[in-house]
Amino acid sequence: MAKVDLHVLSLEQKASLLTGGGFWSTAAVPEEGVDAIVLSDGPHGVRRQKHGTDHLGLHHSEPATCFPPAVAVGSSWSEEVAAKIGTALAEEARALGVDVLLGPGVNIKRSPLGGRNFEYFSEDPLLSGVLATAYVKALQAGGVGASLKHFAANDQETERMVISADVDERTLREIHLAAFERVVTEAEPATVMCSYNKINGIPASENHWLLTQVLRDEWGYDGAVISDWGAVRTRPVALNAGLDLCMPGPGHHATQTLVEAVRDGRVEESTVDRAAERVLALVDAAGDRTTAPDLDAHHELARELAAECAVLLKNAHGTLPLDRVSSVLVVGEFATIPRYQGGGSSHVNATRVDVPLECVEAHTAARGTTLTYARGFDIRDEDGDALREAAVRAAADAEVAVVFAGNPEAEETEGLDRIRLELPPAQVRLIKEIAAVAPRTVVVLANGGVVSLEDWHDDVDAILEGFLLGQGGGAALADLLFGAANPSGRLAETIPHRIEDTPTYLSFPGEQGHVRYSEGVMVGYRYYETVGAPVRYPFGHGLSYTDFDVTELQVQVEGPAEASVAVTVTNTGTRAGKYVVQVYVCTQAGPVRRPERTLAAFAKTHLEPGQAKEVHLRLDRRAFAYWDVLLSRWVVPDGTYVVQVGENAATVLHEQTVHLDGDGIHPPPSLQSNVGEWLAHPVAGPPLRARMAPLMAQGGAELDDAGDQTSIVASMPMAQILNLSGGAIDGDWLLSLLADSDSTSPSEEESRNR
Repeated sequence: MAKVDLHVLSLEQKASLLTGGGFWSTAAVPEEGVDAIVLSDGPHGVRRQKHGTDHLGLHHSEPATCFPPAVAVGSSWSEEVAAKIGTALAEEARALGVDVLLGPGVNIKRSPLGGRNFEYFSEDPLLSGVLATAYVKALQAGGVGASLKHFAANDQETERMVISADVDERTLREIHLAAFERVVTEAEPATVMCSYNKINGIPASENHWLLTQVLRDEWGYDGAVISDWGAVRTRPVALNAGLDLCMPGPGHHATQTLVEAVRDGRVEESTVDRAAERVLALVDAAGDRTTAPDLDAHHELARELAAECAVLLKNAHGTLPLDRVSSVLVVGEFATIPRYQGGGSSHVNATRVDVPLECVEAHTAARGTTLTYARGFDIRDEDGDALREAAVRAAADAEVAVVFAGNPEAEETEGLDRIRLELPPAQVRLIKEIAAVAPRTVVVLANGGVVSLEDWHDDVDAILEGFLLGQGGGAALADLLFGAANPSGRLAETIPHRIEDTPTYLSFPGEQGHVRYSEGVMVGYRYYETVGAPVRYPFGHGLSYTDFDVTELQVQVEGPAEASVAVTVTNTGTRAGKYVVQVYVCTQAGPVRRPERTLAAFAKTHLEPGQAKEVHLRLDRRAFAYWDVLLSRWVVPDGTYVVQVGENAATVLHEQTVHLDGDGIHPPPSLQSNVGEWLAHPVAGPPLRARMAPLMAQGGAELDDAGDQTSIVASMPMAQILNLSGGAIDGDWLLSLLADSDSTSPSEEESRNR
């Protein structure tokens, strides 16, 4: 369509653009040549509804490929996997008449009980942000706009439409906004979707600090901000806060409300104009429709990518792969009715679904291996004694029993958080009893979030964590079990021993309308590694059918706040495989408590047997920075930093200590700062010390003593010292000492410096 001049539109027409024209479409202004565009749920498949509309996955949608959900993509640690999904989704979206796909979701998995964790990548913001950036770039290169969601701190389903996430700013910046920031600044998503919840008491849809100050002024975002479906409470307030498009429609009442708000002065017409310009730009960017994509090829792609997402957690005695066994028993309803996606708005009407048992049978038939099947359990009847007993009898006669276990979809869906970390009791009992009689037992898991393994972990020989792998997951799992594919997934979230061990146990999901993010920046592995708490499997863990050796770590400092890393990875085994290089940074530099280590960079590389590769990674300043709440900016302090290459977050293979000069910024003390902070300041400290020394001597103490009196004085606010000094120390003189220091407020550009 031709670009429409905003000035030819009336106030009513402009206001109409700011609310949906239908459940899945924007409003058209046909008399002025403005078309409607179509938005549709994603993010791992196109949920295009042409008849019957809802945002909970209840009604029919057009057939589409169900690719691995974000929980699986996160475990791939692969930008290539994320990008291939984005490219394929763009093809299907355009063929189905969809202009904006509602995804990806980059909220943080602060608790393993989050009901929508299957739609999110990781407990780590760097991993989430890098994968989502690759996805968005590929999707939009294919002519379909992305919708980055859910902005922000929408990390639970309990009371998600009314809960207030009470989060301090450092935690927001370092953990819960960081992935959004990366995607916005590096991939420029067409839209950003605000969440339902409140943030520190203010609804996200009405949060000017979030939608305008941070998103637009600091990050430079110029796309359209849209609401989650039904998230807007008061339309004029939301528009003033920076929300451009309210969904869904039709929105005749909302349009009239905005017109009245302009006329009575509550909303400036220029605010309507800016929002309308953004919506028109979104409409103008809509790509051409295409013919139907090759769905057979997309199914094969879904299968290929799924194999790269599964994580081999345990493989005692070389139990896997099963390429040399004589008989296999497959157990579990999920082998015939697979779990491959979660419930809710992202639920895709898959074009086809690979059934694990059928795919296993193809492998056993090719090898002449005896295959039997026992149902073992019924997810609708957990007390299936007869099913369990029959499976246990069969297990005694098989060389290897493979149990397909997991959570039912009803327990992992939008709108509900999980109530337990363990598998359903009937499945736990089944696994234990089979492991007691089978020579070898393998458990294949299907779940949208991590589950506790404690009741049965030590009883079984191998565990393959599939999470939710999309419609090609059944074939991918069979390929992995029989060695046609080599596992290369790594955990994107920690598997704890117990829910009581998690950092959010006492605060999730909140109470009386509030959830306190009391763990602060210590989310996931940051917490476990900092306090030394043992876990079952750490963040970044994953096994392979081959072996790798990581050597020759080299860290080169580049400027005051950046570095480069090089390591050599060698495949010392007999199979081709992929290895994930994980680089962490450990430091206590600066005035804030830092985690024991944080993921700073990663790269996945393929190696043939005997092949060696040198892998290069860059650590930008954010790898070393913290958010300073006093300066309202990112700061890299002068100090010592340990760059570590880890097998996972708990196991360091190599490390090198470097010194960074940092930003050379020292947070300026105020009169409410304590004396110790003033004395430690490089400019104000020495003259203050000289003036305070005689006063301390009058009390019989030396200022440099480590005695109780000196300690008490050092902890007192400077304002109190001024009152007690009888004019010997003047407040104006003190503040003047800072004028010659570098403790000045940063410029706006510095504040946005990543």
